Amino acid sequence: MEIKKLNIIITLGLIAIVGILIAQLLWTRQAYNLEDQKFNQKVNIALLEVVEKLSGGKNSLTENPVENISNDYYVVNINNEFHPTVLEHYLKTEFTRFQINTDYVYALYNCHSDKMIYGKYVQKDQKGTKDEVIKFPKHKNLVYYFSIRFPDKTTYLISSLRFWYLLTFALIIILLVYVYSIYTIIQQKKFSELQRDFINNMTHEFKTPLSSILLASESLNKQDLVKENPKFQTYTSIIINQSHKLNNHIEKILNIAKNDASGLLLKPQKIVLLPLIQEIAESIKQKNENLSIQIEIENKTSIIADEFHFTNIIYNILDNSIKYCEIHPEIIISSNKDSKGLYLRFKDNGMGIPAKNIPHIFDKFYRVSANKSDEINGFGLGLFYVKKIVQQHNWKISVENNSDKGITITLFFPF
Repeated sequence: MEIKKLNIIITLGLIAIVGILIAQLLWTRQAYNLEDQKFNQKVNIALLEVVEKLSGGKNSLTENPVENISNDYYVVNINNEFHPTVLEHYLKTEFTRFQINTDYVYALYNCHSDKMIYGKYVQKDQKGTKDEVIKFPKHKNLVYYFSIRFPDKTTYLISSLRFWYLLTFALIIILLVYVYSIYTIIQQKKFSELQRDFINNMTHEFKTPLSSILLASESLNKQDLVKENPKFQTYTSIIINQSHKLNNHIEKILNIAKNDASGLLLKPQKIVLLPLIQEIAESIKQKNENLSIQIEIENKTSIIADEFHFTNIIYNILDNSIKYCEIHPEIIISSNKDSKGLYLRFKDNGMGIPAKNIPHIFDKFYRVSANKSDEINGFGLGLFYVKKIVQQHNWKISVENNSDKGITITLFFPF
């Protein structure tokens, strides 16, 4: 159902943007046509004024003397002789008055040679003329006339509509970004679903044979033959311990997959930190004889948290400190308060983390590349799980290298 809704939203959004883009293109085209009509009207009026002045205010023509032959080509019938210098002066005057600010070329018809006499290429942006020959075809029915051509008319009209074209270009960019974003979202959604399905299937498939191994090994460990043989007891203990460790990894993966899918269900309650952390520390010390844990927390210090997941956070942090220590692990757990909240710190004497890797240690499946890392079993999910639980409680977590050795992980609980 969610995929259908997503597809409907994507389709409607795409239709809306394409519709707006088409409307914008149509408006731009209409604006260009209106600008073209406006330009033609101004040129016609300006040329009529030129005709009026060249004929001395006595224009005997009954029809419009200005004829628009093509998009940028105009023929003007004078029906009277005129001088080229006077024509150029009047053209410049009227075009300036009507704000026709583009280059133009004019030519006159010579009835003696029966040819068009090329005039000048007049540029608006700089004084003088341009040495460029532009074709002026001869008109069949006129005797005293001149022609005007605007070679840069299209460029001039487009520049006057640059706002419309910029807006259209911006809409095209928005459409491309939208399409790319939707494509990326769909791909990420597919990858996420594939990854989640793979993790769920993999872990469920692992749990069945693992349960059988645990049952069989525990049953085997109770047999008299095994109890009487220390070597057999050692082997069965290894199988049981490693099976429990693998089962814990599988449970961790399942919890993360569940959290990605729908979020973990938290049950907040008041937790007094000192007895809980002492209990966890004693449990971990039983498995690690050389471990030293120093706890510096006040008796009444408490927080509001889900006890199960908070306990997992402490276990994961301490487990990492032990695994990534090359000598006897020493961990100091301390707390302090300020006006903003409570800080719970875990300082160890481990290997430390390169500064460039610190921003990534909470990423899923991420493990810092080191010789010690290759020797340690794990999937790179411990700190990812910790970060997820911290975020769901609206806490904060940070990691920094100690000045001497190891790292300090800080949990911040805002008041």
